[in-house]
Amino acid sequence: MKLQIAFDLTDLEKALAIAKEIAEYADIIEIGTLLIYKNGTLAIEKFREAFPKKHILADTKIIDRGKEATQLFSQAGADWITVMAGTGKDVIHSVCTTAHANNTKVMLDLIDASTLGQSALEAKNLGVDALLFHQPYDEKESLTFLDKWDMIKGNTNLPIFVSAKFTPETIAQIIAINPAGIVLGKTITDADNPAEQAKLFHEHIFKGA
Repeated sequence: MKLQIAFDLTDLEKALAIAKEIAEYADIIEIGTLLIYKNGTLAIEKFREAFPKKHILADTKIIDRGKEATQLFSQAGADWITVMAGTGKDVIHSVCTTAHANNTKVMLDLIDASTLGQSALEAKNLGVDALLFHQPYDEKESLTFLDKWDMIKGNTNLPIFVSAKFTPETIAQIIAINPAGIVLGKTITDADNPAEQAKLFHEHIFKGA
């Protein structure tokens, strides 16, 4: 099980400073969408320069112009990029084909999928390398989380990463379903001591995996 830490802020220098504190605990460092909106491909280039041996994911959320967007972020140094499940199959396939030609992997973001099971079923044939599933924050929606998880898991053998609003107490519930990875963002980056928080979650994941 991998720990992916997301940087969902706009200040590039602050993001890099925090990343240097927590890098040893992150298997994948995610450059968040807002960081990309504010800084463009420079954000990927700076993170690549700072962490040459780390896996870098650019949360690009591609919905159109897949080939061109993928070229930009792959050439900037991203190891992973994201594409939205709700876009056309031709876009997803184009993103995957272009990414693989540039030694980049693709994570399919299921947040806008019209049908989770169908998106999971089709993902591998389109060239996708992993899936990203968001646990709902709403309590009523959370009750259906396991049903939705089963729907996705039952239709694919691709790795599935789970993004949620974790606490050290609730993360055990997610570890129990054994996803390929867990994505944490502000839980770590907004903490008073990001390194201590990252270490705590890393220990929980390592013990539970």
